[in-house]
Amino acid sequence: MTDVLYEWPAGARFGAHIPKARFYERTAARSALREKFVSEVSRISWTYKLAVETINLPGSREVPEIEVLQLDAKANDIGTQVLASIDKAIPNPVIFEIHRENGDGRAVRMAAAHKPAGSSTPAPSAYFSTAWMRGDTPRTPLPVAITMPALYAVLIGRLTSIAVRPGENPSEVGGRLNAVRRLEREISTIERALRSEPQLNRKIGLRRELKAKQAELDQTR
Repeated sequence: MTDVLYEWPAGARFGAHIPKARFYERTAARSALREKFVSEVSRISWTYKLAVETINLPGSREVPEIEVLQLDAKANDIGTQVLASIDKAIPNPVIFEIHRENGDGRAVRMAAAHKPAGSSTPAPSAYFSTAWMRGDTPRTPLPVAITMPALYAVLIGRLTSIAVRPGENPSEVGGRLNAVRRLEREISTIERALRSEPQLNRKIGLRRELKAKQAELDQTR
């Protein structure tokens, strides 16, 4: 994970406020989810539209354009269930900037899940995020890319523990992210079993299995 905030291109500025009710009507059928919107979200703004007409990068069927949404939190944070509900209502890939006020001033973090256009809604566990940063943190220019899918792959990769490989497309990045999450879960399960296993011969087998999974994780990243 790289703690970075991007300087979104001025020409891609969209600046449209989106009423929360639009997401209530489309996605928050369950009252518990509606309450999360009410209690966690102060404002939703569609701040930037990264598309061929705004940043001159050709899109694809998988990544025709990228939407950047700013979510202002009412309190400390906005949960991934809310992010997934917003993703469900927006067909294109989305990058979220979550803003909050705290005792030291404004703070911001960037979050996203791998979601090509037309794909199913990401599960809450699929979201990646930077750490919280000061609102006045210097911003970094967008990564150099020649297509929208290549840009999206790098943006997602920067939020995770994997490095985007040369020529890797968003679907391949998403596949590796899924594999990394699976391996991390398996490693956690083995580590728990190792801590509670009393038999020495079984411990040896678990350590061997753990070492193999860790090597596989390193290769996948």
